[in-house]
Amino acid sequence: MKKKNLIGFMLAALLGVVFGVESCEQKAEKTIVPGAVWNDTDGNPINAHGGGLLYHEGVYYWYGEYKQGETVLPSWATWECYRTDVTGVSCYSSTDLVNWTFRGIVLPAVKDDPDHDLHPSKVLERPKVIYNKHTGKFVMWAHVESADYSKACAGVAVSDSPTGIFSYLGSFRPNDAMSRDQTLFVDDDGLAYHFYSSENNETLYISQLTDDYLRPSGHYTRNFIKESREAPAVFKHEGKYYLLTSGCTGWDPNQAELAVADSIMGPWTTIGNPCTGDDASNTFHAQSTYVQPVVGKPNCYIAMFDRWNKTDLADSRYVWLPMSFVDGKITIPWQAEWSLPK
Repeated sequence: MKKKNLIGFMLAALLGVVFGVESCEQKAEKTIVPGAVWNDTDGNPINAHGGGLLYHEGVYYWYGEYKQGETVLPSWATWECYRTDVTGVSCYSSTDLVNWTFRGIVLPAVKDDPDHDLHPSKVLERPKVIYNKHTGKFVMWAHVESADYSKACAGVAVSDSPTGIFSYLGSFRPNDAMSRDQTLFVDDDGLAYHFYSSENNETLYISQLTDDYLRPSGHYTRNFIKESREAPAVFKHEGKYYLLTSGCTGWDPNQAELAVADSIMGPWTTIGNPCTGDDASNTFHAQSTYVQPVVGKPNCYIAMFDRWNKTDLADSRYVWLPMSFVDGKITIPWQAEWSLPK
């Protein structure tokens, strides 16, 4: 009996190890499926909308709008300004760009002050974070709005750690101009730039930041004047600067546009729609938010889009696709499922 029990125990242990390994493999994601529900390593849906990535010391950090609760349309609204209460900015971390661990709300709402930019009744969109090597600070910029969407300001926060908590420094109109959809970019020389839709979203501003990345330096350009471009995402490839944007159609998708420049401040030349394949004419039912180079992989860039669900914003999905560089032409082909190169 003892021998049989021992054999049975060993067999059970062996099966447990085998099935345990298989279970772990099933939990670890290996592919990217655009538009699907993406879960974090705890099994919860990733909640980081309108976001961007930061690569720091071997880790990617994903920051985005944490949308929670009921989606509402204010009774006074003259356009489809669907929204949820401000919860804050979330952060996730990953070493492979596929499996993401929730690191918490790194810029939380301020619930006890109705006049604060981060009060739940206000609007907080498109957070981006960059690292300043000289100050050692992680700097977040975001679009902050009043409840009636008239504020049109940039809000700035800082932290000593990529996972926060970030300290909110306040908001302003950079270069005395409206600031709504926005992104940040740090060039090879360490200079940082703020791209933002302005002048009632009709013109896109590019503003060089001060050395601490906390304010505009005063050097800026107006681009795509009266062309109504928003959702900017900028990247650099082989010495040239590229800017991906959308048109202005509220929550509804439209055709993407790519532009190129020899200088980050312009002038910019429009190339056209880089998207190809099914539903390319409406950017795969999504809108640009960021472009991330995959560190250590030449010519490997991920174009990040949000597929907004305007009546249930918490259920908005993520569409990430690899960029293609062939014969000097940049495209973003649709792929229902794909893997990063090893």
